[in-house]
Amino acid sequence: MQGKITKKQKAVYDYICQYIDLNDYSPTQKEIQEHFGFKSLGSVQDYIKYLVTSGYLKNDTNSVRALEPVRDENEVFEKSIDIPLLGKVAAGIPIEVIEHSDMIAVPQHMIRSGNYFALTVQGQSMIDDGILDGDIIIVKEQKSAQNGDTVIANIDNEATVKRFYKTKNSIELHPANTQMKPILVDPERPFEIKGILAGLLRFY
Repeated sequence: MQGKITKKQKAVYDYICQYIDLNDYSPTQKEIQEHFGFKSLGSVQDYIKYLVTSGYLKNDTNSVRALEPVRDENEVFEKSIDIPLLGKVAAGIPIEVIEHSDMIAVPQHMIRSGNYFALTVQGQSMIDDGILDGDIIIVKEQKSAQNGDTVIANIDNEATVKRFYKTKNSIELHPANTQMKPILVDPERPFEIKGILAGLLRFY
């Protein structure tokens, strides 16, 4: 039976679980300290000690990567699916070409029919839609979109995430940030829709 923990303790526990899911080994105390900005390793050790005492973690003090989550027997864990985690995508001006780099496990309910991939967001242009710098977005691969869809597009082989709008004579990519202006796609420039937004992951 697991005891009650605070919101911050739960955040530390979730980070450890997510780190293990991504890397197949646990984070070090130093990595936990740097992720949360704790002033000392002592703070990390206090969190780990409480999570162990409360029944959320197991810890072998003889190893630096020995943290192991204790799954609540009453909790139902959703299955995950591995999809490609491709480079970064700009929530701002286009930045870099999408390139394969890794795989990431995502909740099964995010994946329906079709092909999917994930990208790490960089920039602030989609903050009004709740897409923040550092988020990982889940993208359904397709070449077309409806007006208002949030798309991942390549312009001159550089990737960006924006709302898509097409008229008879033009294509516009709109940010979800009132401080930024739309991108007007020059018909002479290479342009391609790579997919539409299906969901996002956020790690605290």
